[in-house]
Amino acid sequence: MRQSAKASIPKPGADLPSAPGFLRRLAAACYDAFLLLAVLFFATAIALPFNAGQAFAGDQLFYPLYLLAISFVFYGWFWTHGGQTLGLRAWKIKVCTPNGQSLDWRQAGIRFLVGLLSWACLGLGFFWCLFDKNGQCWHDYLSKTRLVFQEEKR
Repeated sequence: MRQSAKASIPKPGADLPSAPGFLRRLAAACYDAFLLLAVLFFATAIALPFNAGQAFAGDQLFYPLYLLAISFVFYGWFWTHGGQTLGLRAWKIKVCTPNGQSLDWRQAGIRFLVGLLSWACLGLGFFWCLFDKNGQCWHDYLSKTRLVFQEEKR
């Protein structure tokens, strides 16, 4: 597993950074959704010449899988390279392992797939953080990662 230059293992007895609140998480997710939408528009524009100018035909499975793969690469790259998408950075949130290290691609894959499941269950996996004592969602637990709020350093 790769360690980020800024990642540090908390000392025993040290306070762990706090988990971000639900509204902060939701705001970061919305921000990232707009950025991802732009990336998916671009990915579609690239695919059009290879599909006779059509983005999606009802009998094709390739196009949805292509967009899913693009989405995973978008999130996975940010999560494995510094732990912050642009939305997470804007809202001062970072995703990391419990000991402060950057995610590896396996953890990013699990986090992505379970995140999709969280949305597919009408957002229940995300609402879970409202009732969880550690403020974690389903994808945090199953990928062995967590979100931390990065407070301003003075």
